[in-house]
Amino acid sequence: MAQMQPVRGTHDLLPAEMRRHRQVVETAREIAERYGYLLMSTPIFEFTEVFKRTLGDTTDIVTKEMYSFEARETEGEGGGQSITLRPENTASVVRAFLSNKLTQDLPQRFFYAGPMFRRERPQKGRQRQFHQIGVELFGVAEPAGDVEVIACGQHIIEELGFAEHIALELNTLGDQESRAAYRTALIDYFQAHREGLSADSRERLERNPLRILDSKDPGDRTVVAGAPAFAAHLTAAASDFFAAVKAGLDSLGIAYKLNPHLVRGLDYYCHTAFEFTTDRLGAQGTVMGGGRYDYLVETMGGPPTAGVGWAAGVERLAMMLAADPPAPRLVALVPIGEAAEAAALPLAQRLRKAGVAVELAASGNVKKRMKRADRIGAYAAILLGEEELATGEATVKTLADGSQQRVAQDRLPELLAALR
Repeated sequence: MAQMQPVRGTHDLLPAEMRRHRQVVETAREIAERYGYLLMSTPIFEFTEVFKRTLGDTTDIVTKEMYSFEARETEGEGGGQSITLRPENTASVVRAFLSNKLTQDLPQRFFYAGPMFRRERPQKGRQRQFHQIGVELFGVAEPAGDVEVIACGQHIIEELGFAEHIALELNTLGDQESRAAYRTALIDYFQAHREGLSADSRERLERNPLRILDSKDPGDRTVVAGAPAFAAHLTAAASDFFAAVKAGLDSLGIAYKLNPHLVRGLDYYCHTAFEFTTDRLGAQGTVMGGGRYDYLVETMGGPPTAGVGWAAGVERLAMMLAADPPAPRLVALVPIGEAAEAAALPLAQRLRKAGVAVELAASGNVKKRMKRADRIGAYAAILLGEEELATGEATVKTLADGSQQRVAQDRLPELLAALR
């Protein structure tokens, strides 16, 4: 039989790595709640139309990367329809926002965390099943909304301890009038330099010329360097909006650098686009990205509703942590003799209910059980033998220095808390 392996592009999260993921998610959740963003969750699969409508029929995600399948015919709804594992979560959150009829109760602030799925080439920091955290803010049309979500993201990065390795890049996509004028200017420019573009970018020129701006192809980069600037095509209202976002970030002391090539290709994006980037993860330099999407809710069939948010890759953020978060500190309970074996199980349970993490050594002589205590990094061992049972006590051995003391069993939680 072939050796059992995980499916290509998936990855087992064993306890040490899982602690990194948990630190990222729990830190982000706690900080997001300070800004009013409450944890919610959507199903990991949706009707395919949810993503086609929002991501666009011609994007790489929809045409090449989605895991879609036909649901079996059942008595319930959805049988025979196309279902897709979510490749991102903004579309799902908007669907939930509409399905649960929240459009009349604004603003709404959501925080989410969970797995996403894309059929991409696996590489460092990028898997086919990966995990994201994110925030979505609905119903705040003012620049203050953009500032708030960026500040929340910056705060999370600071709390995780690597803000000095992260840069905030900022751009504006303007309003619809600005975007239409810029699109025309871009098409004219790229048509004149068509021969210098890659095959992918020539195809994008017909469908979505803004996406050429963030191409990584060296030839494209040369052409893009001379492309017209978006700022020259901004309406006065769009320019004022971006100025207010920058002023808000300045007032909070949040540093940023302008990146005129930072774009979002779909028409529902507008105004602010931003990314938090690093040079410590190789090619996968973006750890968090987002922007304003005032036309997305309407695109999905809802009323016109302002929206802004971001998503971040948990794997990439976890890779940035300086050290593995420590494992829970355990106590080893070592029974000696048959009577102690019987008494150890209820004692372990009482300690656990009192808040003490206990591993009960299930087999082996005392020497082997003490070696096991060292191996799991226990800070103390509770020795339970005939003498201790006779007096209702236990012997507690502090493993760091080898000292030990006899204590009444009902005082164990107090003593162990002090030792921990």
